[in-house]
Amino acid sequence: MSAPPVLSIENLHLEIRERGGGRPVLRGVSLDIPRGAVHGLVGESGGGKTLVGRAVLDILPAAATVTGGAIRFSGRPTGGLPGREISMILQDPMAALNPVLRIGTQTTDVLRKHLGLSRGAARTRARELLEAVRIREPEQALRQYPHELSGGMRQRVIIAIAFACDPKLVIADEPTTALDVTVQKRILRLIKEQQSRTGAAVLFITHDLGVVAKICDEVSVIHAGRIVETAPVAELFDAPRHDYTRALLAATPRHDRPAAALRPVPDELARRLWQEAFAYDEARRGA
Repeated sequence: MSAPPVLSIENLHLEIRERGGGRPVLRGVSLDIPRGAVHGLVGESGGGKTLVGRAVLDILPAAATVTGGAIRFSGRPTGGLPGREISMILQDPMAALNPVLRIGTQTTDVLRKHLGLSRGAARTRARELLEAVRIREPEQALRQYPHELSGGMRQRVIIAIAFACDPKLVIADEPTTALDVTVQKRILRLIKEQQSRTGAAVLFITHDLGVVAKICDEVSVIHAGRIVETAPVAELFDAPRHDYTRALLAATPRHDRPAAALRPVPDELARRLWQEAFAYDEARRGA
């Protein structure tokens, strides 16, 4: 019998509570990620990408409620799992790091809590982790506060912390959006290196198909809280099946075609997709 996927999301539904009832935002999301795979979740802003990741970690906003479906981690429900098995890389490293604590404190705290290391052993391991993510003077960085580092350096620290305990699953939520293109490329390489070292599965949340092409093995395209297409990355780029996927690809800048060839997602298509989503909601309420 084959091992279960590291992450399995089955028919996940989620609503945001509002006056007069709940507003659906995730509509039957399903995806599986095996060990050692990087699975992209791509779509435009407001499509529900980040809520999928937060649902896995059970860190949803207070107004959000899961109304159906299941999330399993290595075959088990995700509630109450040890904290070292799943980690997250956030979009804004300045918000993810505590501004009043030194980098060394924030890194060693994770190692001491989840691995039970002594203060000295945790400090040594923290220095090794910063070296692994190409921070040139790790001992100095450990003594610094987040505001003393550049955005790219802070994101390297977050990557080091995310992979510090060799997690089985890492959720990366738009981890390169706030970085310039040159730094973005280095950060993607670091994530891939650490993922390969640990064998972790990665759910990579992004709006950028160019990033998906660089790092992901498989990708799910989401719109209005619904997965409209899932495919291996090469297959999706070569022969996209869904109209929305084709529209996203047409709106993505590429080095091999002029900027004039870019086309926004057509309004007509967007309206049709939202109408389908609302019809889905009505059918589910009537079931």
